[in-house]
Amino acid sequence: MTVRTASAALIAAGLLLTACASPQPAAAPAAPSRAPVKDPIVTTYDGGLYVLDGHTLQLAEDIPLTGFNRVNPAGDDRHVLVSTSTGFRVLDAVGATLKDDEFKGNKPGHVARHAGRTALFSDGTGEVTVFDPKNLAAGLPKGEVYTSAAPHHGVAIQLGNRELVVTLGTEEEGVGILVLDENRKEITRNEKCPGVHGEATAKDEAVVIGCEDGVLIYKDGKITKVDSPDDYGRVGNQSGSDSSPIVLGDYKKDPDAELERPTRISLIDTVGGTLKLVDLGTSYTFRSLARGPQGEALVLGTDGRVHVIDPDRAEVVKSIDVMDEWSEPLEWQQPRPAIFVRDNTVYVSDPAKKHVHAVDLPSSGVVRSATLPRSPNELSGTAG
Repeated sequence: MTVRTASAALIAAGLLLTACASPQPAAAPAAPSRAPVKDPIVTTYDGGLYVLDGHTLQLAEDIPLTGFNRVNPAGDDRHVLVSTSTGFRVLDAVGATLKDDEFKGNKPGHVARHAGRTALFSDGTGEVTVFDPKNLAAGLPKGEVYTSAAPHHGVAIQLGNRELVVTLGTEEEGVGILVLDENRKEITRNEKCPGVHGEATAKDEAVVIGCEDGVLIYKDGKITKVDSPDDYGRVGNQSGSDSSPIVLGDYKKDPDAELERPTRISLIDTVGGTLKLVDLGTSYTFRSLARGPQGEALVLGTDGRVHVIDPDRAEVVKSIDVMDEWSEPLEWQQPRPAIFVRDNTVYVSDPAKKHVHAVDLPSSGVVRSATLPRSPNELSGTAG
């Protein structure tokens, strides 16, 4: 049974937040100049990007950009990558400027950061581009390009020893992973991972890749399959931490659902090779998973709370009130609350009220809120 604990202080904080919810947070005024944006936060909206000061949540810049766009940390303390219809475009978030620099790619997909390198995967071509994000300030890095056997919705990650872990599949289905050495010669592969999706890296460079019936763990030259407790138990989105050998994952068990609203998350132990489930008592979405600075597993629930999970004990240790209850939309591109963590600050977006909140993780309270002109969708920032 999942144990949820809430201290008297936390309950009081929740009541205080509710009591103070009547007056709307002050609208975030636009900054009067192009002074450097401190620890930038970036949100997408229908028609553009908002760049916010990470400390004050002041709106530094509104950047028009048509289409459905996605954002990810580029891997340094200055840039964010914007996935557009034509590739991964470079946003100088500190300078609040969308550059012309772009890693061209059809159907730009996952961005994976690890060991000082960033790996981009273009679903439409199967191309993987690996580059050093420190070079972004000088222009578009050439990087190394590897082309998969076939285009597919995939992901790649480069390890500290330059090994490349990359998914295997076709446009119809994903089947597994391939591991290549620094010379791009095959080390090993596993093709028993139906619906392969997502990646996360844990302590000691253990890589976890999701499947429809469990996960694959790559560590020390070997791939291990960990089965789900259900015949269909899909882990498609994961979040890892260098501080913990345990990876946080989602968990869905209904292959026929138009939209499953899961209440259980998965905890994958990369040392013991096990998968445990924890029931949160609330549903969540693919934008709900994050990790804290000490390896805490964080999940933004549809109950409006950030649930803090001790991954070693596999239980909820506290739940932080942030916003009202909400419901996941049917279309995945539609706005829904999202979570982004940097150091001890947890950023949470609330599209329904056009809010962005900053939560201090140690004190378990909302320390700052701002209202945006339009509803935020994706939420990200610089890596710090």
